Amino acid sequence: MTPHPDVKPRLDRAHVRRLLKEMIRIRRFEEKCAELYTQEKIRGFLHLYIGEEAIAVGAMQALLPDDAVVATYREHGHALARGIAMGPAMAEMYGKQEGCSRGRGGSMHIFDAATRFYGGNAIVGGGLPLAVGLALADHMRGLPRATACFFGEGAVAEGEFHESMNLAALWRLPVLFVCENNLYAMGTALAISESETDIHLKAQGYRIRSEAVDGMDVVAVEAAARRAVAAIRAGEGPVFLECRTYRFRAHSMFDAQLYRSKAEIESWKDRCPIERLTAWALASGSLHPEDVGGIESEVAVEVAAAVAFAEGGSWEPLEDLGRDVYTPRAVA
Repeated sequence: MTPHPDVKPRLDRAHVRRLLKEMIRIRRFEEKCAELYTQEKIRGFLHLYIGEEAIAVGAMQALLPDDAVVATYREHGHALARGIAMGPAMAEMYGKQEGCSRGRGGSMHIFDAATRFYGGNAIVGGGLPLAVGLALADHMRGLPRATACFFGEGAVAEGEFHESMNLAALWRLPVLFVCENNLYAMGTALAISESETDIHLKAQGYRIRSEAVDGMDVVAVEAAARRAVAAIRAGEGPVFLECRTYRFRAHSMFDAQLYRSKAEIESWKDRCPIERLTAWALASGSLHPEDVGGIESEVAVEVAAAVAFAEGGSWEPLEDLGRDVYTPRAVA
């Protein structure tokens, strides 16, 4: 790989504050979503990103507005970090037509064309070929864009993972593959489902540059993403990042999570990305206690406004439910 100029994050006060605020926005939004779910304001499935915020926030720092983002069903954090306003995101959770997907997507299918956020995909690994297709389109048109694709380690057991790796490498496509390895594909531990548990090595099998990153460290994720995107924009083909992380909550709101111990969960909470950045920022003098308090106050106001926006939203009229739905024409 050709060398690139220094692409390390600039950890000035403004940037540190931004990183911390973005992670706190995701955390408080999702905590509110969990509360609203128990009140049956949000229905269906709900997969929380709590504990993994450093990955979405860190990786998004390397992307430009014209780049594309593809995510999984655990995508609320990616949506917010990408720039989707919290009000429309919450309205989408409610299923209101003021949502970013007009209430048609809900928790697992958040979509927003304005920010080039292409889901929210409920099928495990389903976003991988979509990302390859988006990158191929940009490549064929000569557009200087990158596509970031987020997926869990469970997706590497799917056939489309290998097909996507192969085609991206073969055609040197501008894709940033970000594997969010939280150790459990739903409830199946990585060690009992994969013979090779260093996930990034699988990408190397397709001659894709890859590295493992501490997914609980937002600065480490940002630095790795900036290096990767610099290489992608230089025409060096796809890059694969394995971000090693942990979800603090269950796989979904229906999951009793009997497959892992409370002691294990608590040990990972000691590495909370929000607390780690806060502690470093305070110790280094990058931020002061009043800065952190100010962020919490700002986010609390934003979350309350988002809930009010969703509560005040409207349901789609019954007569419009067939709109934008594909129906094959009957053959005579």
